[in-house]
Amino acid sequence: MRQPVPSEWEFLPAVFRCTFELLGMSSPIDALQGEQMDEQAVDALLADSGVGVLSMAAGNAGYGIPLSFGYDGDRLYFLFVGHSEAWKKVTYAEQSETASFLVFEVEADGQWRSVIVEGPLERVTPDEWDAAREAMADNAYRPDLLTDADPTENPRVWVLDAREKSGRAVGAD
Repeated sequence: MRQPVPSEWEFLPAVFRCTFELLGMSSPIDALQGEQMDEQAVDALLADSGVGVLSMAAGNAGYGIPLSFGYDGDRLYFLFVGHSEAWKKVTYAEQSETASFLVFEVEADGQWRSVIVEGPLERVTPDEWDAAREAMADNAYRPDLLTDADPTENPRVWVLDAREKSGRAVGAD
């Protein structure tokens, strides 16, 4: 005789079931997927965060690095601080047709938010230098790193044009 298949809820301890129910989720899968964030919530997380992960590709290899960033509502700015002998960050940035940037936060009570931004990544020109400084001063983790940088001497500031932005959240307002 075939055993009935238990629902996905039956495998969870009661405390987890209560938490999911309090957060208004119909199943544990909802907790993993979250709900779509609206454009205002996406922009708010980007404006409030100062650090995320930039992912780039060169050939068949991907490369992700945690970076401080500035956000002006349309673009994200990054300063590549330090370098390896192989100039890995710059090499990947120059070869990536599309880069993505991930920002996330997780609360102890199980709430979380995450945003992914995608678009082309280019080196900032001297004409864009002031916009980069202003954006980084507003929300970068270490905006002071730009104060001593000279835009005419190989600026290591890059900009990601945020052509696509999306976010998901669980329990966040």
